[in-house]
Amino acid sequence: MPEAAFHDDASRALRFATNVPGLSIIRVRAFDVATFVAFGAAHFGLAGNDVLMEFDFPEIYTPVDLGIGQCRISVAEPAELSANDDPATWSHVRIATKYPHVTRRYFEARGVQAECIKLNGAMELAPQLGLCQRIVDLVSSGRTLKENGLIEVATIAQVSTRLIVNRTAFKTRPATLAPWVNAFRSLVSPEAERAALA
Repeated sequence: MPEAAFHDDASRALRFATNVPGLSIIRVRAFDVATFVAFGAAHFGLAGNDVLMEFDFPEIYTPVDLGIGQCRISVAEPAELSANDDPATWSHVRIATKYPHVTRRYFEARGVQAECIKLNGAMELAPQLGLCQRIVDLVSSGRTLKENGLIEVATIAQVSTRLIVNRTAFKTRPATLAPWVNAFRSLVSPEAERAALA
């Protein structure tokens, strides 16, 4: 159980004690979780596989798909462009995204040169303001896209939250970390675990 400040929305603290000896919790931005774990500043964490795909840290072991936070990384473009657009004819695209590495890999595999413009938010504005014609972003319900005149034209990957562990820490401290991995694994239903492995 974390200390009370963890649940206090007014708290600006980033590290919290727990009632488990030797265990503390840190609060960092979603994109930073993988970096803290990869470099050993944290032994384990929770991150979407969108982040894992973008950074592709070999130092990270991903033992459990928790099956929560499900969404997708998609390519979207203005509805009026989509009416006469065939993605199979693309040879070069300019795309706004916070996933430049994922985006480039996806398009390179299809023989398309992707010029990525890195944005950290408000992706849906980029086509409206002439920055680019297409975006790559996380999509859940698609409502934000629709309200900004965009439609999905391709899905790059399905996304869910994963338990991630620093590989070196897992090898050198198995007695400490393996029980945590097993505890998280026990929270996932057998059906969800089978679906994640399929």
